[in-house]
Amino acid sequence: MKISEQRAGARPRARGTERSLARRAELIAIGRKLFADTSYDALSMDDIAKQARVAKGLIYYYFQSKRGYYLAIIHDSVADLVSFAASGVELEQLDRVHRTMESYLRWAEHNQAAYRTIVSGGVGFDAEVQAVRDGVREAIVATIADGAYGRTDISPLARMGLFSWVCGVEGAVLDWIDRPSLTRDQMRELLVKNLGGSMRAVEELDPAYPAPAPARRDT
Repeated sequence: MKISEQRAGARPRARGTERSLARRAELIAIGRKLFADTSYDALSMDDIAKQARVAKGLIYYYFQSKRGYYLAIIHDSVADLVSFAASGVELEQLDRVHRTMESYLRWAEHNQAAYRTIVSGGVGFDAEVQAVRDGVREAIVATIADGAYGRTDISPLARMGLFSWVCGVEGAVLDWIDRPSLTRDQMRELLVKNLGGSMRAVEELDPAYPAPAPARRDT
């Protein structure tokens, strides 16, 4: 399931008026700020209602539960990240990769609690949050494949090469936000160079997928 579909599916079916949708979006925006650096378990519904300055019943009305509210926040936040990563098709390959990684790192840096939740699999062991994580992975793989090879329907070997790089990025970024000993610029450059190594490995095993010029050592 795509992130955009998950995001749409999380909306209440019977509350389609412009006013209710605007109110719901406002609550999600508030929640994104509340949960940016605070874990799911650290805030009760009473805490959320107090900090958001709304009645607790209003949150239940739109999201049915604390978990529903948190998942809606994650869907909304991640959808913005994926949309941004997939844009910029007019840029050169290397510029697009840098832009994608810059936006990814900025999002992780400013939404640390949500990032930990998504990468670790969710609230406890949450299949829906795992689906969000899988959607982000596939979106990043598709973005890189489109920029590098001009298409997203790539071979299993090429996909696995990019997918393994994305999984490595997740682990590295988790460590980075916990121990930010590198600047964001340093982290971005390191991850981009690691991507070049993955692409050269793919080319070596499957010459039908040559590494783009920016990833080659002889250019």
